[in-house]
Amino acid sequence: MNKLRKFKLLALTIILGGILISSSLGIIQSKNDDFDRKVKAFLESQRYSWRDMNVLTQDGQILYNLILENNYTRALELGTSTGHSAIWIAWALSKTGGKLITVEINERRYQEALANFKEAGLSDFIDARLGDAHQLVYELEGPFDFIFIDADKNWYVKYAQALIPKLVEGGCLTAHNVYAPRRGRFRRNRWGGAEYYEFMKSQVGFETFIHPESRRGLAISYKRSSD
Repeated sequence: MNKLRKFKLLALTIILGGILISSSLGIIQSKNDDFDRKVKAFLESQRYSWRDMNVLTQDGQILYNLILENNYTRALELGTSTGHSAIWIAWALSKTGGKLITVEINERRYQEALANFKEAGLSDFIDARLGDAHQLVYELEGPFDFIFIDADKNWYVKYAQALIPKLVEGGCLTAHNVYAPRRGRFRRNRWGGAEYYEFMKSQVGFETFIHPESRRGLAISYKRSSD
C-alpha cells in the first residue's frame, strides 16, 4: 500500500511539474512573441522613413539572417546613423543572447537613434556610443564575431586593418556600399568601397563576396579557421 501511495505521489509530482514547465514555456513564448511583434511593428511603421544614409530594409534583413545563422553574439557597428541597421542587428542578437556596440559621430543622429532603439524595445541589447570611429576603432578591445561597417568609405581599409585582429575565427566582417569588379575594372566611386573590396579579396584568411540579394553592395567577409 505504501509503495502504491508513493507511486501515485511520484506520478502526481511528475504531472504537476510538466504542467508548470509547459505553463512557464508558454509564458516565455508569449513574451517573445510580444517582443517580436513590437520590433516588427516599429520597423514597418518606419519602413519608408529611413534617411541619413541608413541601409535598405533588404540589407537589414541580410544582417539579421547572418547573425542568426551563425549564432553570433558580440557585434560591432561603425556608423549608426539613426539606427535602422542597428535595430536589425540587435533584434537578431536578442535571440542569440548577444549585444551590439554601435558608434556614431553625429550627435543629432545619435540622439535620434537612441529614441528609435527605445521605441523598438531594443535598448537593452545596444551599447550606443557617441564618438569618432577613427579613434574608437583602435580603443575597442573586442573580440567580436560580427562587424558591420557603414561609415566614411575612404576609411574602410583602415577600419578593416584595425578590426581584423579583433575578429574571431569564423567571424564575419561586413561593409556597406562596396562593389566588385565589372569587366575587369573596379566600379570606382568617391567613397572608396571598391578599394576595400580589393583589399579584402587579397586577405588570405578571408572568404569575401558581395551578397547577391543586396542592391547596395553589402560585402561579406568570413574569417577562416586556421585549422
